[in-house]
Amino acid sequence: MKRRVVVTGLGAVTPIGNTVEEFWAGIREGKVGIGPITRFDTSEYKVKIAAEVKDFVAKERMDFKAAKRMEPFAQYAVAAAKEAFADAGIHMEEEDPYRAGVIVGSGIGSLQVVEREYEKILTKGPSRVNPLMVPLMISNMAAGNISIQLGLKGKCTNVVTACASGTNCIGDALRAIQYKDADIMVAGGAESCVCPTGIAGFTSLTALSTTEDPLRASIPFDRDRDGFVLGEGAGIVVLEELEHARARGARIYAEVAGYGATGDAYHITSPAEDGSGAARAMTLAMEEAGISPSQVDYINAHGTSTHHNDLFETRAIHLALKEAAGDVIVNSTKSMIGHLLGAAGGVEFIVCVKSIQEGFIHQTVGTRIPDEGCDLNYAIGAPVEKEVNYVLTNSLGFGGHNATLLLKKYSE
Repeated sequence: MKRRVVVTGLGAVTPIGNTVEEFWAGIREGKVGIGPITRFDTSEYKVKIAAEVKDFVAKERMDFKAAKRMEPFAQYAVAAAKEAFADAGIHMEEEDPYRAGVIVGSGIGSLQVVEREYEKILTKGPSRVNPLMVPLMISNMAAGNISIQLGLKGKCTNVVTACASGTNCIGDALRAIQYKDADIMVAGGAESCVCPTGIAGFTSLTALSTTEDPLRASIPFDRDRDGFVLGEGAGIVVLEELEHARARGARIYAEVAGYGATGDAYHITSPAEDGSGAARAMTLAMEEAGISPSQVDYINAHGTSTHHNDLFETRAIHLALKEAAGDVIVNSTKSMIGHLLGAAGGVEFIVCVKSIQEGFIHQTVGTRIPDEGCDLNYAIGAPVEKEVNYVLTNSLGFGGHNATLLLKKYSE
């Protein structure tokens, strides 16, 4: 018998706020966190804007010495995890540390440390490379550092599925609790690659928007969209087995009721054109939750603002929800914070939790006129206030990775 799993803690570092409270206030007001890149000189780059994290000071959020041994993606992960853990009110001295684990992913890890150390090899020779280069660089260090900082000795892994990483991590954490590998899991994603190689690489792939207007750069489903905006940050949640949460009197935000994951087996960057892989992930999540498409109130779309993603994801929603697709409200959080790659799923999951709690579905900011073939209700022009009982959140990654989670309003 599968065990029920609930959300008891939330933590976020984003381009519009470095705590969940700040982030959600930004979401409610439709704040856009996109602006000129400040991390390096972009004069020779086609792309001039990104969604950077602002005013983040690592030593204010964690031990200074530990922070110095982490790159930004891991610092964001640890800060968000500490916030989520404090929010959940868990005291590890009262818990079995081997029943509490971490599954936090990063699509890339640190490109910045590779840039810095390669420069040293060229200018000063290989013997001058930082001895910590490898542990600073590798993407599992978000999970590893969280485990160390919080004293979690259970399952500790790192799912890397590009832009689906955060969602796959939460899905795997759900499974770990359902099937008795753990009682508590810290899960989500973190990313920080607003740097020369990150921007140049995605630009050469023609994936990024080249507009310099922050309010018209990330415009999912809009007929004028021309690519995504690179963002950074972390979204981390605490998942807990229901009886464990009840026994300690935890506040329960929502229940995670379904998870679907598929592979397109189609193309390294393009989703399947008919949306079949993403549709199956949504269908699997609904089947596990035991609900019909007509019960879904809201879908937080992957919604990247690229031509292929938005069109094919719309097709996927039609395929999965059939005639109910016309009634569901769809939005894209990326319209405000850009695309956080491996962190996107974690941050968007938090949006879904807050939407259930407050009956508030944010608008797809900046989007004006949907493109041909993008024919759903994308919450254009204004947010929607309505009761939200069931939510799907989608993440689709390069390589054909599709992941969907289904959250529901918690009831006894």
